[in-house]
Amino acid sequence: MDSPPPENAGKGLKPTTISVYTDYLLNRISNYFPATNFVNRISNFYRGSSSGAIKRRRRKTCLPLPFPSSSSSPESSTVVCEASKIVGTLEDIMECLFLNLHYVQKNLDYWQSKAEGSNALKAYFMVCERGPSAFLNGTAQLIRDCVGEGSGVQHTYCLASSYISERINILSSLRYRLATFLAQVYMKVDKAGEELVKDPERSLSTLLIEMNDLFLKLEASIGHFHAMRQQSSSVDESYSFPLIFEKLPEVNQEGSRWTDCEIRDATNLIYQNIDRLNTYLAAIVTIHRKPRRVTRYWIPYTCGIVGISICSLWFIRHSSLVGSSDIDNWIREAKDSTRSFWNDHVEQPLLSIRDDLFYTFRKRQKGAMEPEEVQLTADSLHRMLQAFTEQTKGEKAPPNATDQQMLEIVMMRYEKELMHPIQNLFSGELSRALLIQVQKLKLDIEEAMLELDQILRANEINFAILAALPAFFLSLVVIMLVRAWFKQDKRAEGRGRVARIQRRLLIVEIERKIMQLESCKDQGQEKDAQCMLGLALYYLDRLYCAVEGHARATGEWISLRQDIIDLAKPDIQTVHKLRITSRMERVYDCLLPLPKRQ
Repeated sequence: MDSPPPENAGKGLKPTTISVYTDYLLNRISNYFPATNFVNRISNFYRGSSSGAIKRRRRKTCLPLPFPSSSSSPESSTVVCEASKIVGTLEDIMECLFLNLHYVQKNLDYWQSKAEGSNALKAYFMVCERGPSAFLNGTAQLIRDCVGEGSGVQHTYCLASSYISERINILSSLRYRLATFLAQVYMKVDKAGEELVKDPERSLSTLLIEMNDLFLKLEASIGHFHAMRQQSSSVDESYSFPLIFEKLPEVNQEGSRWTDCEIRDATNLIYQNIDRLNTYLAAIVTIHRKPRRVTRYWIPYTCGIVGISICSLWFIRHSSLVGSSDIDNWIREAKDSTRSFWNDHVEQPLLSIRDDLFYTFRKRQKGAMEPEEVQLTADSLHRMLQAFTEQTKGEKAPPNATDQQMLEIVMMRYEKELMHPIQNLFSGELSRALLIQVQKLKLDIEEAMLELDQILRANEINFAILAALPAFFLSLVVIMLVRAWFKQDKRAEGRGRVARIQRRLLIVEIERKIMQLESCKDQGQEKDAQCMLGLALYYLDRLYCAVEGHARATGEWISLRQDIIDLAKPDIQTVHKLRITSRMERVYDCLLPLPKRQ
């Protein structure tokens, strides 16, 4: 090499990579306040420290490299210790490719969803979802076309289809080349794993040379893509620089044993190539990425800002700043209403429910009618009937005579007395029979009131619950809204139904790529087969990151991790891989669908 590296180079200080799965709150904030430059999200792999050294911050998890485990070979631990720097470099290459593939795939999914929409949706996107400038230009162009040629809408449809198709083609080409490069790196590492066990001294230098050759092949592939896009691209912004990687000097490509300094220099050269790859991809993806959230929804945001401005002016007009007391009065009324609602629908119903749950009827206040009062009336009526019966018949009433039997005697006497009502009213038993019937009516009324009072007492808790229902439903709605805001499980890492569906869809994509890989092999399409393998590795990495936390919680991680690693191995037969995916969908709890809601 031309010059030796600094002393601190290669001592475990490597380029930093931005984690795809950041802190939850940062993700939520970034959804509402998107970044101003996509380059900062994908090309910021390097952050220099004050001493000029480069630090690295890895993702929390990543699909492991196919090196032999320490349990499979007694020499593996020694090999890993000697080649730890190279292993770290290879992990950074894989991580770089996974991250770039993720952003390319995310933007490609967006444009593909737009391509599947109707012509009206495409035209709406071209006019209304690309910012105010595109809205004004698109509206003016549409009016000119309609006035001039009369086919303005059709022209907008064709323009939108061409705009979307170009981005799909460019991102698909990038994905193809990155996936192919990923598969080549993975297969080289898979082959080098056995060689590291047999001849670690020679295999390290050989592996570095092969990585350098792969970077040069990627340079040629993307260089051809760059030249084609410079000629045919209709994008306003052009690709200002080609992708050129640093080349390993010829002196280091011999078969002799490398020194530590040469290995360190070769490692730093690979990191320079990673940096250049990220910078180039960031520039291209920035041009062809999906519009930012603020750009796509600028019309609702503008209406919201205008509405907030009007409301602010209205509030200022009614505030104390201009001498008005309207807002103070409204605040006071709102406090009173809130306090009244709390007292009527929360506090008092809860206190009533508490009293009904913890106190028996003996602790309650006296009702409208008590059983003792009814019993006194019934005893009085019984004595009256007994006395009337004995006086009428001239003999003592039977001890087992019921009130109903004695009442029949009273009614018979009452009917007889009505034959001469005036006479019997003063000298007969008519008035006495009337008073007995009044007493009977009083007893019936008291019994009915007692039953009604018992019914009301038994339903007091129901009335209290009904009074508390408005507050309960309001609290339930607030809790559901807060839960939905905090637990948006659109991504595969979540815990809800949507997250489980996303994880199962990842397995579907893995199965599809495995089948396409086998088909390409049968047809002799080596490049396409490498692309399919790279995409399968990409989806396996996403699945690996998505299920690790859930599988660790259920104790399934060791087995599930081994299944994912087996799916990534290129030398395993397709039939065996499909059996693994089928078992994963049926066995592991974190991949099972939730039971359907009834």
